[in-house]
Amino acid sequence: MDFVMKQALGGATKDMGKMLGGEEEKDPDAQKKEEERQEALRQQEEERKAKYAKMEAEREKIRQQIRDKYGLKKKEEKEAEEKAALEQPCEGSLTRPKKAIPAGCGDDDEEEEESILDTVLKYLPGPLQDMFKK
Repeated sequence: MDFVMKQALGGATKDMGKMLGGEEEKDPDAQKKEEERQEALRQQEEERKAKYAKMEAEREKIRQQIRDKYGLKKKEEKEAEEKAALEQPCEGSLTRPKKAIPAGCGDDDEEEEESILDTVLKYLPGPLQDMFKK
């Protein structure tokens, strides 16, 4: 009977045996093969990362050549210079960036908005002024 079944299924008896509740055949070298496979995957990943790191280094070299040729700066360098400019004291300067004004100094925006509303209310007719004041 087993012979007929093997012939009919054509070599799929291993899977069929598992489905019917038979015991699985354990490969004695399965653990070793799995470790080798995992090691090969790790090695391929390392090679891929090294390849892309090399490509990125070449790209950065070309970018730097272009920056040097046209006198451009990196974004990080620009941001650092802007921060340094804001931190430097602005003695004797009549125009300084708005960000450099410390909090609590100068005009408050709320006062300006209230004065604008008051100005608009002055030009409205009497009954409308009463409605908005309530």
